[in-house]
Amino acid sequence: MNRTSGATAAAAAVDWLNQHAHPLDTSDEHAELDDLRPLADAVAGAEIVALGVGSRATHELSVLQHRMLRFLVEEEGFRSLVLEGDDPARLGLDAYVLTGAGDPEAMLSEARSFWRTGEILGVLRWMRARNERDPHDPVQLAALPTQSAPPGVGLAEIERALADDAVRWHERTRQKTVYWGGLTHTAVGDPRTVSSPAPQTHRNAGGHLREHFGDGYASIALTFHHGTDYPVPPTEFAEAVLGAADSPAYFVDLRSQRPVPVDAYFSAPARTRVVGPFYDAREDAAHHLSGSSLAEWFDAVAHVREVTPARALEGQGEGQGVQVRGR
Repeated sequence: MNRTSGATAAAAAVDWLNQHAHPLDTSDEHAELDDLRPLADAVAGAEIVALGVGSRATHELSVLQHRMLRFLVEEEGFRSLVLEGDDPARLGLDAYVLTGAGDPEAMLSEARSFWRTGEILGVLRWMRARNERDPHDPVQLAALPTQSAPPGVGLAEIERALADDAVRWHERTRQKTVYWGGLTHTAVGDPRTVSSPAPQTHRNAGGHLREHFGDGYASIALTFHHGTDYPVPPTEFAEAVLGAADSPAYFVDLRSQRPVPVDAYFSAPARTRVVGPFYDAREDAAHHLSGSSLAEWFDAVAHVREVTPARALEGQGEGQGVQVRGR
């Protein structure tokens, strides 16, 4: 796609988003769920729904993940949560959710840094409260002990292990499962390229899960435009177009029919921001996912224009678990 046709397709995509995107509430994880009704169509028939965020360190994207989890549990019959990045059983969190044993805040203080947020604590407390109301039909955390990879294991092997863990959990429980993780892992990458710390191209967890489940795997992207710790994205990033829509937060199903110029944008090679352990806001353009298109990576997108930092747990100190270099 040349520059002129690319600009035309991008403008058509913004117009289409203004007509078809559904506004979302990102202010309160306990808000009513009516704005999330379009999510039901996007995940119809799915056994695993991935909620992949562009950054784990934002309050608004975490609120959306929490609300989507609630919707999938309360309205769509999902009963397991894969919380990517650490082992709930090692921390005792799986037992807390099922039985109430222990102090979840103390347990999270021993977790990997990006779990040590008030938003994750809120998810765990909501799961526990739901199970107290309905102990005979509980929602549970998937215990996935191989999520902490040993030193020397390559990224491709880690991606395969993430997918295999989720598959084994589903085969063991036969429960519809929500996968809560980072966008670089959940996109349907077959393969995809991550740019930092050095470019690597391989099939990721989402690619493996789509291969295994077919349409039974749904990939939802939660993206953002800018925020307290993040600059406005480069014009070539997908977030630049997604953020140009009128709504400050919205959901759009990418599987819906689109006019030709709009489809040209969503089916064209794309870049989207990746905020991982090596992210430096001063080099924002250097941190991205590439190698495919938005329509191939994701079944739907929830986009937030402006984000603020996630809440550090009490006693963790400023930036613990939510630090972004270059602030």
